[in-house]
Amino acid sequence: MTGVTCMTDFDVVVIGAGNGGLTAAASLAKAGLKTLILERHNVPGGCATSFCRGRFEFEVALHQLSGYGQADNPGPLRSFLSQFGIPDRCEFLDMKNLYRLVVPGQLDITLPANREGTTQALVAQFPDEKEGIEGFIDLVYRTFMEYAAVFYQRDPEASAEKYTLMTQYTLQPTEQVMNEFFQNPLIKVALGIYWGYSGVPLSQLPFIDYATLYFAYLQWKPGYIRHGSQAMSNALLEYILANGGQACFNCGAKRILVDDGRVVGVETEHGDVITANAVVSNASSIDTYVELVGEEHVPEEQFKILGGQTVGPSSLTLYVGLDCEPHEVGITDTTNFIISDPDTDKQFASMSRLDTNDDYLLLSCYNLDDPQASPPGTSQVSIVNLKYAQPWLTLPPSEYHQAKFKAAGGVLNRVEQVFPGFRDHIEEIEVATPLTHMRYLNTPGGAIYGFDQFAKNSNFFVSPTAPIQGLALAGAWAGPGGFQPSLMSGGSAARAIKRYLQQLGEGK
Repeated sequence: MTGVTCMTDFDVVVIGAGNGGLTAAASLAKAGLKTLILERHNVPGGCATSFCRGRFEFEVALHQLSGYGQADNPGPLRSFLSQFGIPDRCEFLDMKNLYRLVVPGQLDITLPANREGTTQALVAQFPDEKEGIEGFIDLVYRTFMEYAAVFYQRDPEASAEKYTLMTQYTLQPTEQVMNEFFQNPLIKVALGIYWGYSGVPLSQLPFIDYATLYFAYLQWKPGYIRHGSQAMSNALLEYILANGGQACFNCGAKRILVDDGRVVGVETEHGDVITANAVVSNASSIDTYVELVGEEHVPEEQFKILGGQTVGPSSLTLYVGLDCEPHEVGITDTTNFIISDPDTDKQFASMSRLDTNDDYLLLSCYNLDDPQASPPGTSQVSIVNLKYAQPWLTLPPSEYHQAKFKAAGGVLNRVEQVFPGFRDHIEEIEVATPLTHMRYLNTPGGAIYGFDQFAKNSNFFVSPTAPIQGLALAGAWAGPGGFQPSLMSGGSAARAIKRYLQQLGEGK
């Protein structure tokens, strides 16, 4: 975690030590490129970090890691992180269940983390829907396999006629596809509750995004990292430094320097100028183009593209330390969803209100998979409630704290319905609103997934490359949000930069 001398030449400067910035820097350092990370905070990670209150160290944002897999069944994320030695530096833990979903008075179901177990649990709960359940899960698998063959395996003979399922279903709304198989709205939400991991309701979530997510969790199991996501962020930083990279903390970027349409360096917020042939920005694309590059260097067409996108949701998150073990308040699963209505459009609409009476809640208790997540005899719990920033931005400052704790109280009332006595065991609690996330992440609206994850922001329509030579984007704003996509985005950005530098060298 070293400082950097002003005016030092680098091949690449990486702005931001979030998931995408770290993996981009690791990839570039591995390639032998002289790489520098600039990070405005004092620790790496962005959302993949932790903080301490009392005797608890709270996980900030990782709930379930997708796409990692096991040694004998590796997923794409494991393969990607292996090149940096992360599986040897961190202990990855498999979760036995996907989740428990509770709709009070209507449904309480737990789905195991495998295809057969999930199918059996759903059929046991909805015996009349057996044929639809089996057919739908089969469609998820087959559609994803076609998608993988085209976009990952790069089948040279790919065609609409060869891959009919992908052609038919890829951009269809997930709810529309579900309607072909199911009648009961409860089974749709039981299978579709992961929509919150993208922030887009089933009526607008592209089926390929749903299929990719569900396939990843069923095929490779959801996972967690012992000691939390901060352990992975630290391990990535260690790899970068060990391979010749440098990092400068408490030092954000003020400007990306551009000359004749090409990146030439970065000016830090302290006024230091660092020359570089290329830059990877892990900042939001809005901040990258408007604040860092400057409008005078950005083609008008790029702003038209930005104008067609909307900033995604942030969250109201409660970080709770309990003075008891999970089972003492009835928590038996790591991942618990609590909703009041199976209609995902209603849940989505509630994300634009201050009240929390009808919201989509995700309660994670890390001790079920990692007993070391908190001191003996205690529990670490996070409760996430997706919220857009706008209602919080319009609050008069004098009303902020009252609104914050009223919203948190509403969440706790909902939790008490499922886990009686929860309140009585609270030892520590920290409440983060969208304004908190704005301040810490320095992202528009405190967005945790980047832009709204509608079809136009899918992998089909986004690219890590930017309209300025030598600039690439990484992180949630460069494509789909979430941990696995943001981690792997750094690899895409690094590949784009390496191609550019190779062309630059050939042109000299």
